[in-house]
Amino acid sequence: MTDTGYSQPTPIQEKAIPVVLQGKDLLACAQTGTGKTAGFAIPLLQLLQADREAGIRNNGIQVLVLTPTRELAIQVEESFRVYGKYLQFSSMTIFGGVSAVPQVQALRKGIDILIATPGRLLDLAAQGEIRLDKLRYFVLDEADRMLDMGFVHDVRKVLKMLPAKRQSLFFSATMPAEIRQLADSILYKPQQVAVAPVSSTAETIDQVIFHVSKEEKRNLLLELLKDKSINPVLIFTRTKYGADKVAKFLKKTGITAAAIHGDKSQGQRQQALGQFKEGKLRVLVATDIAARGIDIDDLAWVINFEIPNVPETYVHRIGRTGRAGASGTAVSFCDQEERAYVKAIEKLTGVRIPVRQIELSATAV
Repeated sequence: MTDTGYSQPTPIQEKAIPVVLQGKDLLACAQTGTGKTAGFAIPLLQLLQADREAGIRNNGIQVLVLTPTRELAIQVEESFRVYGKYLQFSSMTIFGGVSAVPQVQALRKGIDILIATPGRLLDLAAQGEIRLDKLRYFVLDEADRMLDMGFVHDVRKVLKMLPAKRQSLFFSATMPAEIRQLADSILYKPQQVAVAPVSSTAETIDQVIFHVSKEEKRNLLLELLKDKSINPVLIFTRTKYGADKVAKFLKKTGITAAAIHGDKSQGQRQQALGQFKEGKLRVLVATDIAARGIDIDDLAWVINFEIPNVPETYVHRIGRTGRAGASGTAVSFCDQEERAYVKAIEKLTGVRIPVRQIELSATAV
């Protein structure tokens, strides 16, 4: 894996890869940013290649990876392409929000590895464009996010299309009871692995909190963004409406910003994310669901404009920075009503978040 810059496996890769290669079902508790995609993509490519070398010819889709969002689907498919650079396996993504015509044309040519979101997969299957009866490997990625986004019913429909004899890999950042039940319905005698429990925050992330009134949050944000080194920055809000408001406010002040959330079309979300990665946007404002799967190298700043009311969500949010050993800063704005949320976060993580103060000189526009 020298082409990808890897010299040693991450903990999830070390635990998951041998299980996959042994042909066993896997139940893995791992967050985004732990290297989990390589933890299933590399061994699955190895298994496909071993079949080919043994003269076993398989027609039809061999691998299905189900993801909750288009962004994640694209990243997973990119990983398969990178890791399988010297192998001759075809892969593609299918997702909603765009024309199905190019996707159908590519499917008709034949595909080995399919990465899909549930809705579009079911649509194309209903049209007879997708058959999964020859499938050998099934991966459900970010199962808890599937639950959050209301996709579990669709996932169960997809499961009915799969052959009973298959190897299934199940990844989730958290394991609430509903996710356990879903896992039980998918997996057969799975090996369980877990890394980076959701309560842990990376030591490389410098966390800081500002106590501020709700009305002064925008002033505080402007004050911080006067520092040009705070670039690029990912800002979190609890609601779609809040994300739009913050992005609109920043654009009024001359700061390049965009919002991504569930009400934006897939095209709008992908465009904003692309511009952010390319450095054309200084600020990306996101809700938690939209931000899941955002994988941006060298993202040094995360700002919680609003504190999440679920403490595990805070860990996910700030985990967007400080990745792969890099340093990062997570800043949180806490108003009076949110103080209880901060206490819950500190109880979960076992870390007291340092409080800082700042003189506000900016005036909100």
